Amino acid sequence: MSDREFIDEMLREWPYDPESLNVRVASGHDGREVIQMRVDLGVLQLEFEGRPDGTRPGGYESLYDHLVAQALHDDDFELNEVDFDEIDREFVQFYHRRICWLRLQNYQKAVDDADHTIALMDFCQEYSTHDQWILSHEQYRPFVLFHRTQASALVQLEDVGPEAAIEAIEVGLEKTRSFFESHEADEHFGDDELVQRLVELRDSLRVEYKLGDSLQEQLESAIAAEEYERAAELRDEIARRDFTH
Repeated sequence: MSDREFIDEMLREWPYDPESLNVRVASGHDGREVIQMRVDLGVLQLEFEGRPDGTRPGGYESLYDHLVAQALHDDDFELNEVDFDEIDREFVQFYHRRICWLRLQNYQKAVDDADHTIALMDFCQEYSTHDQWILSHEQYRPFVLFHRTQASALVQLEDVGPEAAIEAIEVGLEKTRSFFESHEADEHFGDDELVQRLVELRDSLRVEYKLGDSLQEQLESAIAAEEYERAAELRDEIARRDFTH
């Protein structure tokens, strides 16, 4: 075995820190940039584009794209046990890269990878009858939505402004609320730690930038005051906002 097959020197130069997420961008001899994550027993390396491991399942950019193509051409398509294993691998890979993008403060990339994961979750719901396997992923949907909402808000804050950032948080909160309601757990929505963290982020932005109530809060106030025409206008505005997000 040649020396180049060992990574001892890299591990010595980049010690593992269990107290933080150890992430960096590195360039290879071919000039290609990759993400590297230091883990307890080594280093994970992830590609910037496409699937994080750099493979092209079935010639497609990701397994999800490959499965979508199959479903489009097969009216009886249904996910099987082999698909389950490969889908689980893709979920894990995109999770690793998503948290790396957040650590690197590349928030748009984090949004993109969260969207991929959510689309794959939706696909699993549609094309699998294995309820327990679906639930094993669905339980993480609020966590993915949290990352997506957080990253989207920070993109909007930088590119548009604080009002847009708050609107992005409201959209994420409503999607999370819908998840809780669909699982008949809406009474737990307000107590959820991730929801509380998003509310804290929203409120801190409002205080820092001296902003008023959001559209959703204005809607709730209009309903409480029985101002139904105003409430209808606000619903239309929220619907337009949700469509753009």
